[in-house]
Amino acid sequence: MFYMSRKKIERIAAIISIASFGGSILVGGIQAIVTAMNQSQETSQTASVDVKSSKRLRNSQLNLQAKEYKIVLKQEPDNQVALKGLVEARIQMQNPKTAIQPLEKLIELNSSNQEYKNLLAQLTQQDKKSDR
Repeated sequence: MFYMSRKKIERIAAIISIASFGGSILVGGIQAIVTAMNQSQETSQTASVDVKSSKRLRNSQLNLQAKEYKIVLKQEPDNQVALKGLVEARIQMQNPKTAIQPLEKLIELNSSNQEYKNLLAQLTQQDKKSDR
């Protein structure tokens, strides 16, 4: 009959235990790496969606501000705070063409303000470039 010493059996059992333990650590490590990679991809996709949502929200807020300034200007056409706010909102919405008219009104009310005149020149130049 086949006979093994107790020490040999203990050694074989220890080797099998060590190999099993090492294998489970290796499998766990691989799973952790795969999970981290998947989370990284999800995070970058979520960040992209967040940026788009943030831009939409910002444009909505600017649009609302512009409407509020226009309401004030219907009641007070020479309100310089509303005119300046409307110009700034329209520029931030990246719609410089629509900022020209209220800016011209500001210049009419403040003919000595060189900053307004410079801004009008820039907006007019941008408008001409976009028409090409």
